[in-house]
Amino acid sequence: MASPTPLVLIPSRLAATRLPDKPLAVIAGEPMIVHVWRRAMDANIGDVVVATDSDRVADAISHVGGRAVLTRADHPSGSDRIFEALQICDPDQTHQIIVNLQGDLPTLDPASIKACLIPLEDSQVDIATLGAIISDETEKTNPNIVKIVGSPLSDKRLRGLYFTRATAPYGDGPLYHHIGIYAYRRSALERFVSLPPSYLEGREKLEQLRAIEDGMRIDAMIVDTVPLGVDTPHDLELARQALS
Repeated sequence: MASPTPLVLIPSRLAATRLPDKPLAVIAGEPMIVHVWRRAMDANIGDVVVATDSDRVADAISHVGGRAVLTRADHPSGSDRIFEALQICDPDQTHQIIVNLQGDLPTLDPASIKACLIPLEDSQVDIATLGAIISDETEKTNPNIVKIVGSPLSDKRLRGLYFTRATAPYGDGPLYHHIGIYAYRRSALERFVSLPPSYLEGREKLEQLRAIEDGMRIDAMIVDTVPLGVDTPHDLELARQALS
């Protein structure tokens, strides 16, 4: 029987070029992946499972009473990794909403995870995600900051029309920082991973454009804070200061 309760999957790959062994980097006495797992548990929206290619990551989660599943090491994206984990965790297809929560967001507000689910109350939405108004002027031109270009449905929600590393859209008005959390309908995730990489995905290096190019609808809830994504040693020090 299908369940309305979401399943939260956290992809965690041990190999990272800019920050080796990133999921196991210690922050405030615990590995980063454990902090992210705790944030997901605090959101209290459903079961939480870490999908990893590393016994060491799995052991770190098991040590605090969490659940982890081992997946292949050769997945090209986190979406592919969580899809394999989904087959392991839920072969009977009871969960129809799947949350893909990045494993490098240790300062994430659990309320933001809950907010990501809201657009899926609309049956026309395939995938939901998050955004925040960019307040730092330097971020508007920073290609490492992904922007959502969308049509406002309310002051807290956009219909996503494009995602880009460029400064967009042009003209007066806010720019929105994309926060890389996704809530998929199960059917949308299955469709997404069956698609080949798309043209714009290749140009922008943003996999969500594969869904946009295939005609899938992505809506974004606008939240007040942007979690710190840890990709470099400098980011790691910032996270340690924030959580110390």
